[in-house]
Amino acid sequence: MRVLAFALTLLLSLPAFADSYQQLYQAAGWPQQRMHFSDALQAAQLRYRNSLPPVVYEALVSNSNQRFAAQAVDQRALQALQSNLSDPEPALQFFQTPLGRKIVGAELLASRSDQLARYANGLPQVQADANRRLLIRHLAQSLPVQQAGAEVSLALAGVAADSLSQMIPGLLGGGSAQALLDAQRQRLIQQMDADIDNSLLHVYRELSDAELEEFVNFAQSSEGQAYYQAALAAIRSGLAVGMSSSTLNPATP
Repeated sequence: MRVLAFALTLLLSLPAFADSYQQLYQAAGWPQQRMHFSDALQAAQLRYRNSLPPVVYEALVSNSNQRFAAQAVDQRALQALQSNLSDPEPALQFFQTPLGRKIVGAELLASRSDQLARYANGLPQVQADANRRLLIRHLAQSLPVQQAGAEVSLALAGVAADSLSQMIPGLLGGGSAQALLDAQRQRLIQQMDADIDNSLLHVYRELSDAELEEFVNFAQSSEGQAYYQAALAAIRSGLAVGMSSSTLNPATP
């Protein structure tokens, strides 16, 4: 389906910018996507139940519940968005338009647990004419969809590895762990790349060609690229990909 007279002006604009980041976070559907991730996390925990020793499974559940607590995820993701996106206004304005809301709605539908279960064995092949396929190809080249999907997969898989590492210190530590993470990330990106066009045709199937073209124009713009690169960084930070539980700071109350 998956980074913000000058001194006086800056000081006066900080509260408004803080509000804009929060508004962008809401408008782009981040809280709902985090809830959908929580649903996927619970499903992953159930899959591990019968394949791990009880003590390891209990550590996995405890670690994942702490690591992916709603407040902690939102806090880390929002901080990363603020750090990596200098101006939130262009993206905020886009996602507040009817088209922006339609795009977010399509993305939220695609990440719902019932939809993931429905298409667990693969998406249907979507029929589209040459013009629509060209628009989708441009969109695939502009959105970091594969990279974002890889980060979500790594976050889910990393919980078990982190739990084992806590029980057996040094098992997955040092540079070898980072090398394994990078290799797995690239492998996931390559796997997703093979079917990315059909996936986007499915997710955005309710968009007209004109709406799809407008979406492509935003995604290819400098403002759109700035947002999506910051969004990728926010996903990685929010889900604490590659971070051990011992290095995570709890969310402030």
